[in-house]
This record gives sequence, C-alpha cells and structure tokens, in this order.
Amino acid sequence: MSADTYRPLVFAHRGGADALPEHTLGAYLRALDEGADGLECDVRLTRDGHLVCVHDGRLDRTSNGHGRVSNKTLAELDALNFGSWHPGYPADEELPDLSRLLTLERLLDALLAGGRRVRLLIETKHPSRYGAEVERRLVRMLRHYGLAEPKPEDPVQVTVMSFAALALRRIRAQAPALPRVYLMEFVPPGVGRGRLPFGAGAAGPGIDLIRARPGLLPAIRAAGHQTYVWTVNEPADLDLVLAHRVDGVITDRPRFVLDRLEEV
Repeated sequence: MSADTYRPLVFAHRGGADALPEHTLGAYLRALDEGADGLECDVRLTRDGHLVCVHDGRLDRTSNGHGRVSNKTLAELDALNFGSWHPGYPADEELPDLSRLLTLERLLDALLAGGRRVRLLIETKHPSRYGAEVERRLVRMLRHYGLAEPKPEDPVQVTVMSFAALALRRIRAQAPALPRVYLMEFVPPGVGRGRLPFGAGAAGPGIDLIRARPGLLPAIRAAGHQTYVWTVNEPADLDLVLAHRVDGVITDRPRFVLDRLEEV
C-alpha cells in the first residue's frame, strides 16, 4: 500500500466502550453506524455452555450482579443489567440493547442481518475453568454460521485472538483457515525477533508495550506479520501507531480515530 493510500482498519473495542456500555448490542450497532470497519469482543463460557460477550471474569464491574461469569447460567446472566453502571446509559429509560447481556449468537445474528461487510475480532478469555471447551464451542458456532472457513464474499469476516498461545493452537487444529492474532502485554521469548506462536498471522501488542519497545512493530512487520494494536484512545498514541503503519487500530473511541484519519 502506497503512502498516500495507507489507512488502517478501525475496530471498536468492546463496541466502543467510551461512549456506551461495553459489550452491549447498542454499542456495537452505534460503532458500525459511525463507520468502524470492525468490532472486537471477548467471549466466555457460562455454566450451561453458552458463549457470552463479557470481558471480566467477575460480574461486579459491568453489571448489577456478583460472582464469576463461569458460575452462572445464561438465564441467570440474562436477568442482570449490564448497562446501568456506564455514564452513557440513560437512567430514565429502559433500553434492552444497552443493558441486556449479549451472547455471541445474538451478536452474529445482528451482524449478518445488518447487510454490510464487517470484520469481527473475537478474543477467547483465559485462564478459564472450561479450558479448551471455549475454543471448541466457538468453532462449532462459527461452523453453524458458515464462518469457520472464511470466503471473500462472507459479510462477516471473523478473526480469533488470544493472549493464550495454546488457545491459538486449538483454533489452528480445529479451524485452520481462521485468521489468528497473538495478543501481547509483554514480549515472550522469540517474539521480539518477529516470530509468533502456532501459526498466528498477526500480532496484537498493547499500546503500552509499543511505547516501551519501539523496535517491536518493525520486527513483526519485517517477519511478514500483520499488526493490530490495542487500546488506542489518545492522539499521541494514534500518531505513534500510524507512524508504524499498523494494519488495525483497536479503540474505545472509533469515531475519534475515524475523524483523525480523515484529517491525515
């Protein structure tokens, strides 16, 4: 891509969690309306085997519930409010799309019904009491939707991400055609030279790591890998990743990033 046509993909982190409650359908739909190229979500398994879009292992921060997500059934989680904690939630209204637990199934249904092309980054959260079952359930669901073997014409293009190298190995074994991103908070042995584990085609370093290790992105790119950086919310951080010509910017503020790209 030439210098005058370079533009990274913009992904709404947890739906664009700055403006609206994270991991709610309303947040994801707003991000798409704002022009985001893609969305990022985290998935965990409930006690009865459903994939739900929740970042934390515990419910306390983002709902009016308590305890661990993995100890609850889908019905128990569905009875909670996942939006009222957020300053962007209107206290005088009942808005299910901003308060109801979002399952991965509901998110995929909404995206496929939306009629536009969208990229979806799905992070499997580990450690998990259910271990490899998280990836098994994910691949099974993607096969059900016809998304486990991506085709250029697919309206939803799925990429799987994880900080857990073993999770990426499981995805490679079960659905080798699915693109994989190795997420990083620190640099494991070998990765600093651009090598990624288990066939991951892209690296996902955090912005703090990029600031601390300025040679990391050049090494990864020199090894032929794509780069998706999280969570890019501030002007100086955006300028930094654009200077490195990253492939994807994962942000809580997709509208801000899109506006800045228009100015560049």
